[in-house]
Amino acid sequence: MKKVLITGGVGQIGSYLVDSMHNDFEVTVLDNLSSGKEPELADNIHFVKEDIRSPMAKELAGENDIIIHTAAQISVAKSMDDPVFDADNNVFGTINLLEGARFGNLERFIYISSAAVYGNPEYLPVDEKHPQDPMSPYGASKFCGERYCCMYHKAYGLPSVCIRPFNIYSPRQDPSNPYSGVISKFIGRVRQDMPPVIFGDGSNTRDFVSAHDVVDMLMLLANGHGDNGEVYNVGTGKVTRIDELAHMVMDIFGKDMEIEFRDAMPGDIKDSYSDISKAKSIGFEPKKDLYKGLEEIVG
Repeated sequence: MKKVLITGGVGQIGSYLVDSMHNDFEVTVLDNLSSGKEPELADNIHFVKEDIRSPMAKELAGENDIIIHTAAQISVAKSMDDPVFDADNNVFGTINLLEGARFGNLERFIYISSAAVYGNPEYLPVDEKHPQDPMSPYGASKFCGERYCCMYHKAYGLPSVCIRPFNIYSPRQDPSNPYSGVISKFIGRVRQDMPPVIFGDGSNTRDFVSAHDVVDMLMLLANGHGDNGEVYNVGTGKVTRIDELAHMVMDIFGKDMEIEFRDAMPGDIKDSYSDISKAKSIGFEPKKDLYKGLEEIVG
C-alpha cells in the first residue's frame, strides 16, 4: 500500500482527501491545528501535530510515496497585514517539504496553488497560459511555491505537479472564520434573517468549485494522471454573478429580502472564471452543481 502524506489534513480540502484516500493508501496527516482542532480519525490514519516548516515535516516528506501539500496561510487579508508571515509559511514551508522529498523515493509531489496567482484577468476564461500577476502577498507566495515545485522537477528530477483551484466551497468551510468566502458570508447573514451584503453592484463574476470536485482532481493526480512539471486549473468553467449567488442562498432558505449593496472593495477583481480544458484532457469533470452544493452547506 502506497504511503501518502497530506499536509493540512484537518482543513477543508485535506479532510475530504483523508476521507477519499484512507482505505486505499497508508495516510499520514500533518497539521499544526492553527485553524482547527485534532480530529477523530480512523485507526489506520497516522496524525502528526506539527508545522510544515519543522524538521519533523521535512523528515516525513522523505518517508512517503506521495505528498499532497494543502497546508498554507490562506487569508489574503492576513497576507496584506503580515507578508513576512505569509511568505514564511507558504514559501519556506513548501521548500522544507520539497527538500525532504528530494532525498526520498517520491512518486509525486502535488501542490495546491490558487487562482489568485493570475491577479486581475486580462482575458476570460482564464487558462493556464494567462499572465501571472498576483495582487496580494498571498497570491505571490502561492505562485512562488508553484515555481519552486516546477524548478525542483527540472533541477532535481522531483516529480511534482500543481493545481490552481478557483473559488472553493463545501460544508466544511468554516463560517466563523472572518476570512471565509462570500458563500459563507451570505449563508451566515441569511440564516440570521439579515440580507446578503454585496460590495459593488453584484455584477462581479466568479467560478465556484466544490471541494469534492477539487478532491477528484487530486485523486487523478495521485493515481498518476497528468504530467509532472505542469499546472492545471481546477474550476467548473461556469460563470456565476455575485447577485445571482445571493438570490440562490435566499431561495434555499425560502426568504425574500432586499440585498444590501455597499461600495465596491478597492482592488476587487471584477470577473474571474476558469478554462478547464487542460484538466479535462486528463479525465477531470466537475460534477457538483452549485445550487445543490449550497443546499448541502445550508443542511
